[in-house]
Amino acid sequence: MSVMKNKGFTLIELMVTVAVVAILAMIAIPSYTQYVRRSNRTDATKTMILNAQALERCYSQSFAYAPCTAATAGSNPSPNGKYTITIAIPDPGVPAPSFLISAVPLDPGQVADTSCQLFTLNTANKQAAQNASAGDTTSTCWGST
Repeated sequence: MSVMKNKGFTLIELMVTVAVVAILAMIAIPSYTQYVRRSNRTDATKTMILNAQALERCYSQSFAYAPCTAATAGSNPSPNGKYTITIAIPDPGVPAPSFLISAVPLDPGQVADTSCQLFTLNTANKQAAQNASAGDTTSTCWGST
């Protein structure tokens, strides 16, 4: 008698392989998504810091922040389009000149990042962040931890 050799996969082998791939995907995809969201936060923080530096350079020449915001006043998208950056300068009648830069998510992927829904940076270089329920998440969002 001759013995026939099968050249292929059985249905059970194929189903085991599909199950293993599905389990790996269930672990890898959420982890990757969180990593991307964390890395995109730098779009907000970097842009805010660069705007603060530009405001301080202008202030050192004109001793006021108001003339400095002619080009950047209001809300503008960040360079990568992930956040809306807003520069607010109080009325010139305020005794101490100041500014407040804030960032809120613009991109749908970042809007889903409920840990970091609002970034702020003020004249004193005080960094702050809030989650979706207005809780303080500064160390997480600004990358201190």
